[in-house]
Amino acid sequence: MPHGCYEDVRITGHLIDSGIMSRIMDDIVALDGGFETLSFEVGRTNEDASSALLRISGSDEEHLDHILAVIGQHGAEPVDASDARTVPAPSDGVLPKGFYATTNLETAVRIGGRWVPVAGPEMDLGVVIDDGAARTVSMADVRAGQEIVVGHLGLRVKPLERPRDKQEFEFMNSEVSSEKPKALVIRDVARMLEKIRERGRSIIFVVGPAVVHTGAAEHLARLVRAGYVSVLFGGNAVAVHDIESALYGTSLGVSMEAGMPTVGGHEHHLRAINTIRGCGGIAQAVEQGVLTHGLMHTLVTAGVPYVLAGSIRDDGPLPDVITDALQAQAAMRAHCQAAGACIMLSTMLHSIATGNMLPASVTTVCVDINPAVVTKLADRGSFQTIGIVTDVGLFLEMLADELERG
Repeated sequence: MPHGCYEDVRITGHLIDSGIMSRIMDDIVALDGGFETLSFEVGRTNEDASSALLRISGSDEEHLDHILAVIGQHGAEPVDASDARTVPAPSDGVLPKGFYATTNLETAVRIGGRWVPVAGPEMDLGVVIDDGAARTVSMADVRAGQEIVVGHLGLRVKPLERPRDKQEFEFMNSEVSSEKPKALVIRDVARMLEKIRERGRSIIFVVGPAVVHTGAAEHLARLVRAGYVSVLFGGNAVAVHDIESALYGTSLGVSMEAGMPTVGGHEHHLRAINTIRGCGGIAQAVEQGVLTHGLMHTLVTAGVPYVLAGSIRDDGPLPDVITDALQAQAAMRAHCQAAGACIMLSTMLHSIATGNMLPASVTTVCVDINPAVVTKLADRGSFQTIGIVTDVGLFLEMLADELERG
């Protein structure tokens, strides 16, 4: 163990079978730190928690602080717990130097000698303490003078462990692969959605335009009517091409029946946008009898909310699209904090954006023909994401059929 500063930390939980202990040791070594195991009490059964006491060392205080901050994300907390330290925000939209950057894991801070849960767990935010309560705050929403947590002291993070009940959501225990039996995986997803709905939790669907291009919008509409979609996240494109399909029978100018480009079809999405803008919005188009079917029509008639976040490449856009990125984040964030599950369907950028806002406790399934999409989600911190590599059209049709049978 290298000489220098040290601090004793305690880790409690299912340390071995969830891989927590090995991740902590790997991180310490990767950061050129040292550790000494002072004690390690292993649970007698797979249901019992284990407890370890480690002495962590670094070359100096700054090095040690960095190590403790990293392993703190796995649940390691100093034995001699002190209150969290705060510093006032220097100005609006600016966090103080050394602010604690949150993870999406359940977190608590020590205030006045007691542990207080941090409301709104989400990655890459700060923590503000106000009147004895703690909550996450985005950089853009910070106001001058707010007390912001800095450093790693007085913080407790609960790591995400392997589910105790292996029979529930069995597909969650395996890696991304295109070779899994899809029927079995989709059956597990269906049972998961049923349980989430039974518990009264909301289900987010993050949807890309490929859902429309593959002809799967009708199957997603079946899930909406069955009550399995609590809110839909997407961009301008998914709504535009669904409406284009409803008005012209094409998606990006390609006939939904023949699968061939139509004459003048490249104009259809622009004409669809113009029609909806003339009505004043999607809901107004439904009310006026202009939009009579399709996914967006189903969402409106079922009373299911949707958040359409715009981008620089959008045509139009539709009046319903939120073009301010911070406003779109705020609208999505409110739904993310209340979610029990999230299904991401063939949209890398919206999936990553949503993943950044989801607490780690939200069961998250990403369906994409490209396995790199799921890998990118995990690389950006959404490690709870389960990947299903398959065609989104096939997935939605089979999922809707399975839920109807159930």
